Amino acid sequence: MDIYSIFIGLTFILNMFLALVVIFLERKDAASTWAWLLVLFFIPLLGFIIYLLFGHNFPRKKNMFQWEDRKKIGIDEMLSIQISALHNRNLPAKNNEVIQNHDLIYMHLVNNDAVLTQDNSMEIFTDGKDKFDSLFKDIEAATDHIHLQYYIFKRGDLSKRLVEILNRKASEGVKVRILYDDLGSRSMTKRYFKKLREAGGEVEAFFPSKFHFINLRLNFRNHRKLAIIDGKIGYVGGFNIGDEYLGLNKKFGYWRDTHLRIEGSAVYAIQTRFILDWNQASHRHDIHYMPEHYPPIQPEGDIPIQIVTSGPDNELEQIKNGYIKMILSAKESILIQTPYFIPDASLLDALRIAAFSGVDVKIMIPNKPDHMFVYWATYSYIGEMLKTGAKVFIYDNGFVHAKAIVIDETISSVGTANIDVRSFRLNFEVNAFIYDEKIAKRLAADFYNDVRVSRILTEEEYNNRSLYIKFKESISRLLSPIL
Repeated sequence: MDIYSIFIGLTFILNMFLALVVIFLERKDAASTWAWLLVLFFIPLLGFIIYLLFGHNFPRKKNMFQWEDRKKIGIDEMLSIQISALHNRNLPAKNNEVIQNHDLIYMHLVNNDAVLTQDNSMEIFTDGKDKFDSLFKDIEAATDHIHLQYYIFKRGDLSKRLVEILNRKASEGVKVRILYDDLGSRSMTKRYFKKLREAGGEVEAFFPSKFHFINLRLNFRNHRKLAIIDGKIGYVGGFNIGDEYLGLNKKFGYWRDTHLRIEGSAVYAIQTRFILDWNQASHRHDIHYMPEHYPPIQPEGDIPIQIVTSGPDNELEQIKNGYIKMILSAKESILIQTPYFIPDASLLDALRIAAFSGVDVKIMIPNKPDHMFVYWATYSYIGEMLKTGAKVFIYDNGFVHAKAIVIDETISSVGTANIDVRSFRLNFEVNAFIYDEKIAKRLAADFYNDVRVSRILTEEEYNNRSLYIKFKESISRLLSPIL
């Protein structure tokens, strides 16, 4: 027997073994299982390597994000009070949206420890320059601490300006902490933050590579974008740190995103999420409870918010479940902006049911891909929605990266989660669920302003797409459960 035959035989045995692991041990859903079996059998050796990097399930650890000091904040007591009040139908409500969505609020309380706070004010940013001007102004005014967490922290003018300000604030005695995802921020090096560390700042990477260029947790990334200033101001949304988010990348052009600046008790939840993520990543500089992290909050507004998180460490796809619950509650309209539209069967069915029930479903996606397979899988699922009568808009003014959903112009959700399997099952994400008609109408107005610079995709145009596009869709659709 020659070496080639031995190699083929070993490859076949490895593939068979891995196929058995996928089917019997990993216990993936049927769609993911078939997608991985296709990869394994059509790309024998390379498929094996791809599976090792991307395919295995996340090893769930109950204590991965536990923080003993959490009890000092009073979250557990507040959760118990709110759950009991909902059971007895006497939860204090600032507006009708809270009253009408008790079931959604309850679901997030029980399954995600997402306390409802009703004393918040909010500013919405759709332009990168406006968002970062505001963030930099808040950072300049910080007196105690600055906590920043981003999936992408990329070298460029924006990151340079930010780090220079942080260096100065750290020198003034303000505690500065930066947490970035190791894969999303792969251009970052320890040297880039040398001056910040020398000034007393701290920098950590989430799930860093143990071996150069090899990361066995490549598939599980922290996609959250958070900023907390002095425990009083919180930011959450879609903008990362990079020049393209200011519209300076020629490929993408103008960058359309959605980001929130929040003041009020919801900042406690944003702060807690940062601390949980930080302590997981840090093995030397864990954050312990300090009153300065949770200063007394003066009521800033009347907007009810739940900060909801999800990730592969939990079997419940909490943000997706929240989306589905919102969609099924819709009576008049559903507005969705997302760069990727690859819903699983449950979310796709919810949207279909809504559309078939006469709800006006509108979806906006980009006119260009930033990930090729993901884009053509998106196009495939968009075709499914066109059949239901949903309206699809192709954003033509640059690149739309917003992750926002608005239901009946009364409730909404904005955050980091895309409409895709990766955001629902693989990434660590965070969204604000907002129970306020004023905010929902503002987000709806932003959507309709974007419609003016978009073109509508008709079912006729979609049906007349080329055979080449149909081929790309078919391949991407097959792989969509693992994209």
